[in-house]
Amino acid sequence: MLIKKITSKNFLKFLFAVYIVALIKVIIFKYPFEQLQAIANTWQKGVILEGLGTANFVPFHTIKMYIDYAYKLNSVENLAGNILAFVPFGVLFPMVFKDGEKFSVMFVNAFTFVLGIETFQLFSAFGAFDVDDILLNCLGAALGFAGYRLFLWYKRNKMVKKDC
Repeated sequence: MLIKKITSKNFLKFLFAVYIVALIKVIIFKYPFEQLQAIANTWQKGVILEGLGTANFVPFHTIKMYIDYAYKLNSVENLAGNILAFVPFGVLFPMVFKDGEKFSVMFVNAFTFVLGIETFQLFSAFGAFDVDDILLNCLGAALGFAGYRLFLWYKRNKMVKKDC
């Protein structure tokens, strides 16, 4: 038979790849194509200086602003969105990569990925660099990982009780 059987591991790899592409689309390429093209067409070295001027390098500055002005801003959506967007990373990464079952490996990969996105935004004008996004995204990945480990613990304990 020419058609290969799809394994659950291959499906998880595919799902993780689709998730990463969707995440990049939502975070970096969130604007209509015409607007992205206009940004790209007008990009110059000065964009970097502009990005540095609007960037937030102070931890908890944006988070505090969202809390202080929660009645005016879409704070809950921004804070929760930054966290929830990376929960799947913390769940899928250890399922796809054997070394990813270690929290430190998953966390370093999540941090590196998020830092890459934020750095791209800093230098491209396709968004704004915010250190708080890094903190919230990594928190989301950590929560996803905790949920994954909790599920494994529950599943393991349920199996042990069946054997007794």
